[in-house]
Amino acid sequence: MAGKLREPLRDLAECSLPAALEAMGERWSFLILRAAFNGLHHFEEYQSELGIARNILANRLSRLVKHGILKRDALPEDRRKIVYRLTEKGEALLPTMLALRQWGERWETGMPATPVLVDNRDKRAIRPITVTAWDGRPLSKSELHWALPQDVVQDV
Repeated sequence: MAGKLREPLRDLAECSLPAALEAMGERWSFLILRAAFNGLHHFEEYQSELGIARNILANRLSRLVKHGILKRDALPEDRRKIVYRLTEKGEALLPTMLALRQWGERWETGMPATPVLVDNRDKRAIRPITVTAWDGRPLSKSELHWALPQDVVQDV
């Protein structure tokens, strides 16, 4: 990524990274999202499993719903009970969550997390999340650079 062109670092309004961080917020939002990926759906489940204060949880759930990451629905059999479910937009965060988990295992805790995420068919651990080329080759930082849209080779 050492080419002459680079992202406009001062233009935060046009950058997708600050927008993504604004949607996700901070630590609690990531932990709520992790819990949602692990099958939690109810306010009480999130609070008991995460040990998060009710006001913070309510705020973070509201933010995730506002940004379309979670969907909030009342149960038909009891309208007082609320269910939170991942949206398509929320499910699209799975590779990001897995990459952060793998990064933490390698650089922060130094050990693999338990349980291990495996694919349903083969029961084998998933591979590390990597940046790949159009043809599937893993790429390192030194093999990347920024390009203007008109300079990107398009598939035929």
